Amino acid sequence: MAREHFDVAVVGAGMVGVCCAMWLQRSGKRVVVLDKNTPGNGTSYGNAGTYAPFGCVPINSPQLVKSLPGLLFSKSSPLNLDWAYAATHLPWMLSFLKNCAPDKVEHTTASLANILAHVDAGFDPLVSAAGAGDLVVSNGAIYVFGTEAAYEKAIPGIAAREQHGVAVEVLDADPIREMEPSLRMPIHKGMHFSDARHVLNPKGLIERLFKKFLSDGGSWRQREVGSVKASADIVEIDCNDADDLTCGQLVVAAGAHSKSIKGSGAEKLPLDCERGYHIVFKGAERKLSRVVGWQEYGFNATPMEGGLRIAGTVEIAGLQKPLNPERIDFLTDKAHRMFDGLGEPNEEWLGHRPTLPDSLPVISHSPRSERILLAFGHHHIGLTLGGITGRIIADLAEGRVPNFDISAYSAARFTR
Repeated sequence: MAREHFDVAVVGAGMVGVCCAMWLQRSGKRVVVLDKNTPGNGTSYGNAGTYAPFGCVPINSPQLVKSLPGLLFSKSSPLNLDWAYAATHLPWMLSFLKNCAPDKVEHTTASLANILAHVDAGFDPLVSAAGAGDLVVSNGAIYVFGTEAAYEKAIPGIAAREQHGVAVEVLDADPIREMEPSLRMPIHKGMHFSDARHVLNPKGLIERLFKKFLSDGGSWRQREVGSVKASADIVEIDCNDADDLTCGQLVVAAGAHSKSIKGSGAEKLPLDCERGYHIVFKGAERKLSRVVGWQEYGFNATPMEGGLRIAGTVEIAGLQKPLNPERIDFLTDKAHRMFDGLGEPNEEWLGHRPTLPDSLPVISHSPRSERILLAFGHHHIGLTLGGITGRIIADLAEGRVPNFDISAYSAARFTR
């Protein structure tokens, strides 16, 4: 029996994968999406829901290196490190620290600002086509600093944003409390991002997008992809414990799991994950009207459908380690310091942000084959970058040159 064949197969049914599928379909391709999970049920499910065109300042920074001892050993730190895991992944850790050098950070910031300047052109047409505008709230975001010391550390990042044209307004405590009167934690100053938006239901948004993809003739196969093999005119897809497929082009958009797809070229790249957590307090969503982040502790509070989501922190511990209850306790404690009357969380969740050591995504052809396209490594801003990533991938699949320079996101930066 002949294998089922498609013009393009997209591996990954999260925000990035679904947006890639939709933009490829809009280019006239016959597209199938493959994932072992149903759409929107992976890492995209649990994010903070922040659409962040301001997110050009990476975690990598010279300030991070200076603060590292305190971050690693403080019980109030937003960073948690599994030392055994770190010892077995030392090259990645060293590469990440190397990318904290000022010239590297400047390059990453400029490269992120470059793609973030185009995100609306990738995101808005898909949301409109799917009739999902009711899930997106345009009310800005506030990032709060509880102490003067925390604010002082952030000043270089504020300057970098301003340099790259990001709309950011520094506010004192009183205006912030007027905007969000439910806040109870200490406030020294804050950053107001008027162009920010948030999503009321990240999974619901992906499901709405995917429904539009299917209604326009797209295909879905719930399968785990084990390996692929590209030849001169076709890509063969080996699906674990399921019927195999072929396609003319393949897109790997499986987030932190992309390295597991043998033969794609992704397995040769230094992709790892930052583990992020969330908790939800059902019925507490009216405490906020917009996203509020508490910068010292590395999390955002977002009003969503049915609850207030507290999401963030960074844990370096790999894909296999189970949920760390200490991270849940950390978020719960800080949420109670941020708001009165929350009670106990009704939901807890762990996800795996796909991260490369320079905090830039890979959006390019694979070094393995021109028939394979790679789209992963979006770290903390996958929701924001999903749409524009899909648009770039569609351009590359069609042999078109995107309308802005994408060389910084090439996989070749790791294989030269």
